[in-house]
Amino acid sequence: MKQFEVNFDGLVGPTHNYAGLSFGNVASLNNANAKSSPKQAAKQGLAKAKALADMGMVQGVLAPQERPDIAALRRLGFTGSDARVLESAAKQSRAIFLACCSASSMWTANAATVSPSADTADGRIHFTPANLTNKFHRSLEPEVTGNILRGTFANEKHFAHHQHLPDNEHFGDEGAANHTRLCSNYGRAGVELFVYGRHAFDTSKPAPKRYPARQTLEACQAVARLHGLDDDGVVYMQQNPDVIDQGVFHNDVIAVGNQNVLFFHEQAFYQKDAGFKELQAKFGSEPLHFIEVPTAEVSVQDAVKTYLFNTQIITLPSGEMTIIAPTECQENEAVKRYLDKLVTLGTPIKSVNYFDVKQSMRNGGGPACLRLRVAMNDQELAAVNQNTLINDTQFARLNAWVDKHYRDELGEDDLRDPQLLIESRTALDELTQILKIGSVYPFQQA
Repeated sequence: MKQFEVNFDGLVGPTHNYAGLSFGNVASLNNANAKSSPKQAAKQGLAKAKALADMGMVQGVLAPQERPDIAALRRLGFTGSDARVLESAAKQSRAIFLACCSASSMWTANAATVSPSADTADGRIHFTPANLTNKFHRSLEPEVTGNILRGTFANEKHFAHHQHLPDNEHFGDEGAANHTRLCSNYGRAGVELFVYGRHAFDTSKPAPKRYPARQTLEACQAVARLHGLDDDGVVYMQQNPDVIDQGVFHNDVIAVGNQNVLFFHEQAFYQKDAGFKELQAKFGSEPLHFIEVPTAEVSVQDAVKTYLFNTQIITLPSGEMTIIAPTECQENEAVKRYLDKLVTLGTPIKSVNYFDVKQSMRNGGGPACLRLRVAMNDQELAAVNQNTLINDTQFARLNAWVDKHYRDELGEDDLRDPQLLIESRTALDELTQILKIGSVYPFQQA
């Protein structure tokens, strides 16, 4: 039986915009209210997905959310026609309006936590959508995310879907952005590393002071229980509170893993020695490669600015690992110097590939933010909705769809334009037919 790790990248939506909504995300705040290019953003994401498919990887896509979120605005008391809802929300509460226009669902690393069948008690792949309670604009996503995941992974024999955790800060869950799976082979039982920022029920424990810790230990433990994970295959580690206060809002901004490699910054973890000892003990007799990047070589600021750790590490069909990095890493002297050195150190990482994903980077997410990883075997892959997988035909079809429906440029004033809402819904309705995922959006169910 063949084993794969499939990357499902989030399609960038037709209302992609920069609103600077994410306190604690430096890149997001720095680009607030700049003009965006939805068409360029979508094409950059598709180009990266197609390039990985051309490398021999199995690659899929996940549909975006509908934005502006008219249903959410109606829940908040804005009434009348859709055009009237947009007009009154933009006029009466700009902050709420912009939150309901957020483009953040493009970062599918936050869509869910995924546990492959080799790790779970019932031998199925388990999905729990992230509740994203720390940010209002992201807390709007879980229900539609669940719909999209069920439309993509629809076979109950192979896939188990859970409701997102309770919408409360005690169970703040940011999905795979704080979850890494280490394994010797994608098809064998691995060790699932859950990284949390704080203890929800014990304020005496260390926690950041400047920026919020979005993931709680209690949320990590709840997901592990839901997925039927054995204690011998789970490790919980705390993110360094000081590094969260430097703008590292998710663990995947400061660490990334793949198979037997954990690539991380010196300042990434709290009490890391004990955590790494537990990881190695639970991983087994085969050695783990702990690749630590010293602060003296790459500062936390440079790591955040370039998203050195929000890169993807993938295992090519040849068995060698490569890093998928944004071009910002190539343009930063210290980071480029380190990556040039890394491929000579004798680790499993042998090469680096640079991609232009600037539209995502400017909104606060790198290549790894754009993907949800799902390890599976060939039978499970055959049970996936095949229309969501990237091949030459589907790539061309999705690019043509973007060309047909997306605007070249978008600013805040455009978001309140009722015509944009009509354009967006027309595009998304067509997309659900291209991907054959069913009626996942509220406007399709009205």
